[in-house]
Amino acid sequence: MKTTQTKPDLVYTTYIRSTPQKVWNAITNPEFTDQYWGGQINRSDWKPGSPWQHGPRDQEDDIWVSGLVVESVPPTRLVLTWADPDAPEDLSRVTFLLAAEDDLVRLDVIHGDFVPDSVMAGKVSQGWPRVLSSLKSFLETGQGLPLGCKSNAAHAAAS
Repeated sequence: MKTTQTKPDLVYTTYIRSTPQKVWNAITNPEFTDQYWGGQINRSDWKPGSPWQHGPRDQEDDIWVSGLVVESVPPTRLVLTWADPDAPEDLSRVTFLLAAEDDLVRLDVIHGDFVPDSVMAGKVSQGWPRVLSSLKSFLETGQGLPLGCKSNAAHAAAS
């Protein structure tokens, strides 16, 4: 009997010297996302059921990732569906959990519910560590890391 192996959830925990509200704003506000995600922004009203999109700040029609807002509980929980618009069947889910711990925020990013043989799983497993490191740097120092252009990890986490 042959079984199909599904991809396990990818879990990334980052501790950031910040507040949950500032981390939430950095995830959901295009003005901030642009500064740590290699010139990419997230667009949505962040209400459950609303669409969201991720792509270059200067090219609104160039969408690298899209999905729906599943849950939105500012500033502690955000759940999104996640898919490349060119491969909507390769759907997955991202959960952002934010919790204050003393003068830090514990940010857990859980990317899972991958379809079998997901291409997206390989892309985001390369991208999330760089994007989350850049987010931490941005919030703690005011500068994100140089993630570069579409061909690098910024695109990998976004597509």
